[in-house]
Amino acid sequence: MNYQETTDWMFNQLPMYQLQGASAYKKDLTNTHLLTNHLDNPHKKVRCLHVAGTNGKGSTSHMLASIIQAAGYKVGLYTSPHLKDFRERIKINGIDITEEFVCAFINENKPFFESNDISFFEMSVGMAFDYFAKEKVDIAIIEVGMGGRLDATNIITPLVSVITNIGLDHTQFLGNTIEAIAGEKAGIIKPHIPVVIGEYTPETKAVFWATAKENNSEIYFASDLISENHPSDLIGDYQVHNKKAVLQTIEILNSQAEFKITEEIIRIGLQNVVKNTGLQGRWQQLGDNPKVICDTAHNKNGLEIVLNQIQKETFKKLHIVLGVVNDKDLDQILPLFPQNAIYYFSKPNNPRGLDATILATKASEHGLTGTVFNSITTAYEKALEAAEDTDFIYIGGSTFVVAEIL
Repeated sequence: MNYQETTDWMFNQLPMYQLQGASAYKKDLTNTHLLTNHLDNPHKKVRCLHVAGTNGKGSTSHMLASIIQAAGYKVGLYTSPHLKDFRERIKINGIDITEEFVCAFINENKPFFESNDISFFEMSVGMAFDYFAKEKVDIAIIEVGMGGRLDATNIITPLVSVITNIGLDHTQFLGNTIEAIAGEKAGIIKPHIPVVIGEYTPETKAVFWATAKENNSEIYFASDLISENHPSDLIGDYQVHNKKAVLQTIEILNSQAEFKITEEIIRIGLQNVVKNTGLQGRWQQLGDNPKVICDTAHNKNGLEIVLNQIQKETFKKLHIVLGVVNDKDLDQILPLFPQNAIYYFSKPNNPRGLDATILATKASEHGLTGTVFNSITTAYEKALEAAEDTDFIYIGGSTFVVAEIL
């Protein structure tokens, strides 16, 4: 199979949370261990940092990768989901995994995947570790897909575990309370491995303390320990907390043998995250006059910060291109949106995308009015046509919305 046929097979034939939702979620790590044994346990040949959290884990992972890369190390980076191309999930020093490696890995292991019902996410994780081991990276930054305890990445023993924050998201899998979700994320805390917490509440702090104590793991609450004053090319307001978690993690890494990362290197790494890693979709500016910003925030906690940041902008009118997936709790997120904006509703081009008419009807119950369009691209084009130079256009609600625009 060529690359297109290979990725088509991966997306269409196997369970994948990004497309299917609940049916792709597995309740244990049996298959992951089966797969890594089959691959000769490549995860045991790579030193790792493990990053979980409701929001910010992607930005945090990319900042860590950029800094360590700037220090001259060979850095693997595994993240999800991708925006445009599957290969974005697996990178070394900012360069995507090759199409050839993806094809060879799938073609060689396809009979095993099929006979053992290996999921899309499990095979992606296996591919990442196989690639990083074969390419002999100095360290790999591994982002949790969802949750932590039962995530396919949770087979590693990292140098440091990082939990960015906790919010109500994926409640159908992770639990309906902050404490329950914190418990799932805390599942990445390993015996005697230091853990960095980016943000906490009294409820989540108690969960993290208890799990760290149980594992004899040193715990660092970065928001209490770090003074964040480093500029970065990731400029969203929410990056302040992510940077604190990153700086605390680098401090711990520096205390371990081999790693030497200076303040100057940290400064360079943080100022060149996009250049070094190719990260997109985090308060990313797409145009001036009118100013156009897209952002992948898609749950209550993330959207709250982004929408507050929009209110700090100066503009005449606000235009919002909005689409969501069908498992979002609209009563949680729609009240966050301003009523004095002009809305362009559309369905992301994804099986999980929510019908735009349903979104518009629900939005009207919260005083949000606008027009329904048959694609995100059309909605964006109409917003550009309608907006004056002094207006502001925001595109968001889902990773898939941003992917279509980019």
